[in-house]
Amino acid sequence: MRPGDNKWTMTIWGRDADTGKAKFGYQKTPHDEWDYAGVNVMILSEQTDKAGKKRKLLTHPDRNGIVYTLDRENGDLISANKLDDTVNWVKQVDLKTGLPVRDPEFGTRMDHKGKEICPSAMGYHNQGHDSYDPTKELFFMGINHICMDWEPFMLP
Repeated sequence: MRPGDNKWTMTIWGRDADTGKAKFGYQKTPHDEWDYAGVNVMILSEQTDKAGKKRKLLTHPDRNGIVYTLDRENGDLISANKLDDTVNWVKQVDLKTGLPVRDPEFGTRMDHKGKEICPSAMGYHNQGHDSYDPTKELFFMGINHICMDWEPFMLP
């Protein structure tokens, strides 16, 4: 129920390995009202993009049900795709702004009981280990398929 985006929670940080200075930060779920707290693995790979250029990438399957891929050199958001069609707290991620386009029906507010919010706070992807096969160019990851209801109440 706290206001604002709550930077820098839910953020992927890129640092300069030589100086330790921050190079970029990408906040996946501004104002994380569902407690997704994306603490999952960051998978590093090198892949060829659609233009044929080899890129150093960071892929992050998040508890919020989105798999993010960033250029790990500069933080550019390459893709942000739902793990599953049932992910409903977000309609999509705007690749230009990097912001999630939320569905208010599945938000948390004091005047609204949210039903069947997907994923649950446990997340579609929690802290399991994933892998990337550079030969097949495939990621392997386990996911949870659990949704939740959210009921607001005030404590004295």
